[in-house]
Amino acid sequence: MAITSLKSGISTRSGMAGNTLIYPGSYESIASFTLTSTTQIITFSSIPATYTHLQLRMSARTNFAYAIPIDTYIELNGDGSYAGYRNHRLSGNGTTVTSTTSASYDVKNITPGSSQTASIFSGVIVDILDYANTNKNTTIRYLGGVDLNGSGNAVLGSILWPFTSAVNQIRLSADGSFVAGSTFALYGVN
Repeated sequence: MAITSLKSGISTRSGMAGNTLIYPGSYESIASFTLTSTTQIITFSSIPATYTHLQLRMSARTNFAYAIPIDTYIELNGDGSYAGYRNHRLSGNGTTVTSTTSASYDVKNITPGSSQTASIFSGVIVDILDYANTNKNTTIRYLGGVDLNGSGNAVLGSILWPFTSAVNQIRLSADGSFVAGSTFALYGVN
């Protein structure tokens, strides 16, 4: 549904009274997976360099038995070395708020495992900014959460990948394997 500014008469999909109208970028589907069996690693490869940004949307759980939700790992171009990445995150569980930094490429405590209720999946949106720009380092920002029927986590963070190579591959993994029903979709953003 379009929203028309009373002040300017311009129509758009979003905006708030009194604020500048925001025109959303266009999203083009690159690839998506809905798992029908357990899978340890999800790989998006041969990503074209024709977009401004990438957005990854995940709804996942694993078969790993652990008391709290576990980490989902995001590797760029097959780089699985913790040494290069810098991760900053703010997380909350309804009682405690935590701010941390680390040398890692994980979205922390977000993916439910087999110890949580079977029908619960996490929801995570990951933006990979200026992924094809070879004049600067790549930045990832993520927002996600999981509701565990009275407990859970919400996480907001960013990851720095300190290399200037264009991103052409994204690998996702977690402890254990992703289970059937987990979904992963990659979009190009203009």
